[in-house]
Amino acid sequence: MPNIASVLKEEIRRLAKKEVKAQVGANKQALAKYRGDIANLKRTLVQQEREIRLLKKQSLQPQGQPEVADESLENIRFSSRSVRAQRKRLGLSAADYGKLIGVSGLTIYNWEHGESRPRKAQFAALVAVRGIGKREALLKLAEMSQQATKRGRTTR
Repeated sequence: MPNIASVLKEEIRRLAKKEVKAQVGANKQALAKYRGDIANLKRTLVQQEREIRLLKKQSLQPQGQPEVADESLENIRFSSRSVRAQRKRLGLSAADYGKLIGVSGLTIYNWEHGESRPRKAQFAALVAVRGIGKREALLKLAEMSQQATKRGRTTR
């Protein structure tokens, strides 16, 4: 005949295992839910950071450039000589001309030397700047530098 103490211990052990399993199961479900929520939050954070970078980039681009219709761009060809001639006509450095268009001075240099070509949006900005004169270009540059200082940036 089994000892009552050992039977009692075995029953207590069985009930304790059952209780622990029930509590651990609930914790596992909650943990899985929390991990899913964390993954969703990380995805949302990455998406919002991308949007913030895009908006910052858009806010740093020059404002107030006249829009050029896409249809009119098809009939206009890009020429590296015309970029240089246009810049010289306005009497601007490559860096200043780049600010006016919304690109760097090195980009202007590469366009002038035929090492690269402007993208569609950049080409539209080039075409938009073609019709302005020297005074208007200098006024736009001065206005852009004032806007940059208002935003807390310093111009180089």
